[in-house]
Amino acid sequence: MSTVVISGAQWGDEGKGKIVDYLAQQADTVVRFQGGSNAGHTVAVNGEEYKLRLLPSGILYKGTTCVIANGVVVDPQCLLEEIDAMNSRGIDTSNIRISNRAHVVMPWHKLFDELGEQMRGDNKIGTTKRGIGPCYIDKADRIGIRVCDLIDREEFAKKVRDVVRVKNLTLEKVYNHAPLDAEEILREYETYADRIRPLVCDTISLLNNQVDAGKKILFEGAQATMLDIDYGTYPYVTASHPISGGVGVGAGVAPKKIDTVVSVVKAYCTRVGEGPFPTEQLNEIGEKLRTAGHEFGTVTGRPRRTGWLDACVVKYAGQLSGTDYMAVTRLDILDSFDEIKMCTAYKLDGKILDEIPASLNVLAKVEPVYETFAGWKTDISNVRRYEDLPENARKYLERMSEVTGIKLGIVSVGANRDQTIVLAENIFGE
Repeated sequence: MSTVVISGAQWGDEGKGKIVDYLAQQADTVVRFQGGSNAGHTVAVNGEEYKLRLLPSGILYKGTTCVIANGVVVDPQCLLEEIDAMNSRGIDTSNIRISNRAHVVMPWHKLFDELGEQMRGDNKIGTTKRGIGPCYIDKADRIGIRVCDLIDREEFAKKVRDVVRVKNLTLEKVYNHAPLDAEEILREYETYADRIRPLVCDTISLLNNQVDAGKKILFEGAQATMLDIDYGTYPYVTASHPISGGVGVGAGVAPKKIDTVVSVVKAYCTRVGEGPFPTEQLNEIGEKLRTAGHEFGTVTGRPRRTGWLDACVVKYAGQLSGTDYMAVTRLDILDSFDEIKMCTAYKLDGKILDEIPASLNVLAKVEPVYETFAGWKTDISNVRRYEDLPENARKYLERMSEVTGIKLGIVSVGANRDQTIVLAENIFGE
């Protein structure tokens, strides 16, 4: 068997889409195992950009099976828009498979997401308001609607009417909001169901059969470690598990069947939304990183917060996911910097910490301990061999590997598929 998990090692937006797309050249199947349409991946191929939200990044390879697994919450409108956009650009979407156990994002999820953020005021989470959290809430509350329900006309109608009746009580009495119309929702979603039905299957059986047959499977996480519902900067997190352990519950493939874990690390750091960010640069450095890196959300377009690389966070991510290799992205964005900093430790009250604090109050108080590196001041976008990188770039990368305890596997020097340096040729065990 040959199974690889791709997980983000920071707060998301590390460039996972490019790494998945690159490794998907070797894969038979690419699997999205958690999250929803709140996560965006941008993939650049031959000068063309493809912005993906629900579709696995392997969609650009004809013949590759693309699985949306049970841990994903599926907005059918968004999914069909993506499929139509791919088809309009000549991309084959016939190999998409959707889990019959995945939960469906409904109109009330988006509405409650927006109303909830408004009610929180200054304490807002910073969600994308796409209904992801409320959908996972209903899943845990056992009133969710799954894809298998969506494609069963009678069952779907019964569940929608039952849930809308309850949701309308909250809308009217808590939020003073107009009620939802169950029949209108049914008419809209029945059109989605008709189109999605041929793509639905038991993806647990599909994936385990492929593993047993020795197929090469790539598991693609959305968001990232510091947004994990348990291990991230809670409550400023997503509602699922982007770490490698999320594959077990999000795709129904047992942990012992996972061969290799690759953590994607941006060469600097960004995050979207609220919450502590120890290395954030609220100055000209942060603005330069944002401008040079075009750091604006794929889904929302909102500007990302920016800062120096936090190696403490990357080390933590490696521990949680059992990372074998790191894939360092966007190294080229640092080309013009005279000097570059890396946080290699946290200090609190004069003492070095050996952990990522659970308390956000504590994390907000830590002092990043920086190491400073001379910049390389040259364009590296055309470099294709590690030994051809400038010495200062190699020093930066090797110190990153040393501090985190994770081997270098891939270095990306640009957005396009071919702007990739591969150090670990055997990621798929070949």
